[in-house]
Amino acid sequence: MKKKILFILPTLTAGGAERVISFIAQNINQNNYDSRLLITGYKKDSAYSIDSIEVDFLEKHRVLHAIPYIFWYLLKHKPKVVVSSIGHLNTIMGLMSPLFYNTRFIIREASVISLMGKIHGQQKAKKIFNIYSFLSRKSYKMVDKIICQSKDMAEDFENIYNVNKQRIVIINNPITNLPSLKEINISTQKVIKFITVGRLSKEKGQLRVIKLLSKLKFPFHYTIIGDGPLKENILTAIKTNELEDKFTYIPFTKEVSKYMALNDLFLQGSYVEGFPNTVLESCFVGTPVLAFNVPGGTKEIIEHQVNGYLVENEEDYFYYLNNRLPLHPRNVRATVENKFDKKNIIKQYETLFN
Repeated sequence: MKKKILFILPTLTAGGAERVISFIAQNINQNNYDSRLLITGYKKDSAYSIDSIEVDFLEKHRVLHAIPYIFWYLLKHKPKVVVSSIGHLNTIMGLMSPLFYNTRFIIREASVISLMGKIHGQQKAKKIFNIYSFLSRKSYKMVDKIICQSKDMAEDFENIYNVNKQRIVIINNPITNLPSLKEINISTQKVIKFITVGRLSKEKGQLRVIKLLSKLKFPFHYTIIGDGPLKENILTAIKTNELEDKFTYIPFTKEVSKYMALNDLFLQGSYVEGFPNTVLESCFVGTPVLAFNVPGGTKEIIEHQVNGYLVENEEDYFYYLNNRLPLHPRNVRATVENKFDKKNIIKQYETLFN
């Protein structure tokens, strides 16, 4: 008999957790598992197509409003394993888990929580003792397993929530698509092309990248793909630093890999990361990455001067903006091709489910 696995997400909007969980749900062995996806949000907001498994949308604006419907859904379908991802939903599933004795509950964490609080200011940091935090601490002790995407994330989670280390498992994100390897750039064009892809928010550090780019003395072009709360600040910084003629902004595209392949260097300015899917994808197409050595999964992807550059400060970052090595696309891809191969990552999930 197939083992019933239920994956639950708040939405299927464009995002790392949504992409990875929906990918795993569709690609685990369908001979062994009966996988199903439950979305508390709206079908109309979906950025990812789910063709091979059943998907149910609760059509609720907030996860809180979906609680009774999730409860009845679990009663009806009786899954053996429930996998959830993203903060509030993880808390709810943990609190609900004692009511379903025969079901195993797994949550997936997506960030280095302690540093996210610091980066977003004292207001968030002060909330550590509020009712939501209290419930989270209680609920995370009730789940059976906690998936973290990097070693730093696992250590941070263990320290904050005081959960047993044996209940934490580290599973990196997979390469969910297989873009073509870029060709070596033999163009005579002298304009160096930089690109950044990701959510436009404070922790992603786009503003410090713009500040460093404004000091360059050679011709370049910078493309940013993504959207988020810092959008207007970023566009203002581009204007303030007189970079309008050297800048392209793209809110959203399904052809991210194509844009990465057209550029010479991926720029990551993050102060903290969970597991940077865009960094992994850039390496896979053969475009090296320049990134800060920050807490999170970046250092588990980037090998300094092999598939990119991992630096400690803005001075070193600026140095490598000016002094790039001739890193061959095939060598850049080789560093991530096997380690983050989707078959390997899916196998780790299946082992956990068993």
